[in-house]
Amino acid sequence: MAIPRTMKALVCYGKGDYRFEPAYPTPECGDDDIIIKTEACGVCVGDVKCYQGSERQWGGAMFDPWVEPPFIPGHEFFGRVAEVGKNVTEYKVGDRITADQIAPCGKCRFCQSGRYWMCEPHRMYGYQKQNNGGMAEYVRYHKTAHITRVPEELPIEKATLIEPYGCAKHAVDRAQITNEDVVVISGAGTLGQGMITYARMKNPEKLIVLDLRDDRLEKAKEFGADIVLNPTKCDVVKEVKALTDGYGCDKYIEAVGHPSSVTQGMLMLRKLGTFVEFGVFGQETKLDWSIIGDGKELDIRGSHLSPYCYPFVINHMMKGDLKTDGILKTWFRLEDWQKAFEYATGKYGDFKVAFRF
Repeated sequence: MAIPRTMKALVCYGKGDYRFEPAYPTPECGDDDIIIKTEACGVCVGDVKCYQGSERQWGGAMFDPWVEPPFIPGHEFFGRVAEVGKNVTEYKVGDRITADQIAPCGKCRFCQSGRYWMCEPHRMYGYQKQNNGGMAEYVRYHKTAHITRVPEELPIEKATLIEPYGCAKHAVDRAQITNEDVVVISGAGTLGQGMITYARMKNPEKLIVLDLRDDRLEKAKEFGADIVLNPTKCDVVKEVKALTDGYGCDKYIEAVGHPSSVTQGMLMLRKLGTFVEFGVFGQETKLDWSIIGDGKELDIRGSHLSPYCYPFVINHMMKGDLKTDGILKTWFRLEDWQKAFEYATGKYGDFKVAFRF
């Protein structure tokens, strides 16, 4: 079946200037490209922050802008191959596939050494006009896209979580958790829940989860947390210290993106502990860096995207080891994007919302 010349798409033209376009030009397929018909696309908090004009994305202070409007947002998407270029041999029309958020150049030192997720030009699907995302009926994958097959038997509500759960896996892997560790995960949203269910597979000595919302903490217990704490109801630093004979936790994963979450993590980590930063911040975060060096000699690690994680995530979603129940329950039409973005903030109790095509 021929691909139509136009499609439904949500298009970003500038800060706060997103428009639903009922007849936007469908991407053309080059010789090395793949065009997919989108099946679903999740709405990330990062998408909401971009719409609101996040300094990190639009540029300002220390950062150059890395969004390039007009572009189609959305990086948590998958679909079926609708067209392939003449040089494409590995995939055929009808295949169900997804790809990493990064659109690697394939030429820089990071790409050449297999560390494609840190590609120096650092282009990403859903943020630049040449790398349009999944909030549209059709998407073009370029030659260097890091593609993974999506099994037919994987339900849509699970398949839509492949990207965020991939990011969650990478963050937990960066912590190098052992079965002797007391682990604290700060933040129990979609990414936090993905971290919790995967960290549970590591069988830590204790898995402690922090969040301001009790409903999220209940889900955290369901997904494998041993202990849940609400910072508005207790002194979480004091509680973690009490649970560890005064030493503090071994590993702390920050999945909130708020200064207070960083500060409490530094205070509750034991000496020689490991701090993993995943959250993206909307404001400057200050810290007494003497804690890191002279005070505790901590290991500080960042976590970015989801390199080489999709096959594991898909496999263990299908096995049931990675829990997903209740994470994605609310679906929207693309025409209702404003309502979807509002729900994506979590104000109505959702972990994840998505568009279904």
